[in-house]
Amino acid sequence: MTVHLDHVPEDASPVSVTQSGLIRLNGPARAIALDVLRVNSLQTGAYVSHFRGRGMEFDESRPYQPGDDPRSIDWRVTARSTTAYTKLFREERERPVLVMVDLRANMHFATRGCFKSVNASRAAALLSWAAHHRGDRLGGLIFGNNVHRELKPRLGRRAALRFVHALAEHPDWQTRNAPDDGEAPLTMALSALRRVARPGSLVVVLSDFQGLSRAGKSYLSSVARHNEVLAIRLHDPFERELPPPGRYRLVDDEHELAIDTETAAVRRDYRDAFDAEASEFDAFCQRYGIHRMPLSTADDPVEALQTALGRRTH
Repeated sequence: MTVHLDHVPEDASPVSVTQSGLIRLNGPARAIALDVLRVNSLQTGAYVSHFRGRGMEFDESRPYQPGDDPRSIDWRVTARSTTAYTKLFREERERPVLVMVDLRANMHFATRGCFKSVNASRAAALLSWAAHHRGDRLGGLIFGNNVHRELKPRLGRRAALRFVHALAEHPDWQTRNAPDDGEAPLTMALSALRRVARPGSLVVVLSDFQGLSRAGKSYLSSVARHNEVLAIRLHDPFERELPPPGRYRLVDDEHELAIDTETAAVRRDYRDAFDAEASEFDAFCQRYGIHRMPLSTADDPVEALQTALGRRTH
């Protein structure tokens, strides 16, 4: 099955990215807004949420009004008065934006469109350019099974160019068949994220979240307490739905696996297992106020991000 992505050049590779290809996403990124999050999920319903707590500077306090965010209550002023007061903030243009990209071996997989790692990288590049156009400071964490790289937030076009260069040239593009290291690489990366994420940042994590351990969840929820977090969960349609009934061989450079999809019960159990894992991840994100967005290997990342984050009107 061939999937045409309108914003990706026809000669773009489905299994790797180039610096020039990620730079070309600068144009489409101008239409992506980073101010309002619109997430449409079949499981959780649709909602609109203004990014909170990031890039905001205290301005003044005023009496609390119905509909105000309880987290903005000015307890110091309230304690001196018989009336509850809420804090008002003004926006800082140069907020930190951290984009974290997963390039582990399990991300180099797809049966449609392009590898999860490729679509994650294209979406990350779009977000980096969108942050640049908005005047935000851009930093990032890019990790795989072998190499972990951190980029401190900086301002300007050079920051976006630095990010896409580090993404395209990351060594883990060359180690797609690395052995499965279990939970360790993702847990270590989320630990690093907790260490470098400055309160008030916008943090975007692009991963399939395979191997998300209890420690990893603790690190991510800790980041979400003081930052706006968007989790973009990559998946391939095959990971939820087995192919039509039959016998298939899956091969790579070193391994071969035979699967039989004839039995309806097997197909149902396979789908239920994926849905259960997705529901558990959604429940975790809801519990800690983490926004979430699915991204399939068959999706156009420009259209997906515009739908989830909104379109800029100027």
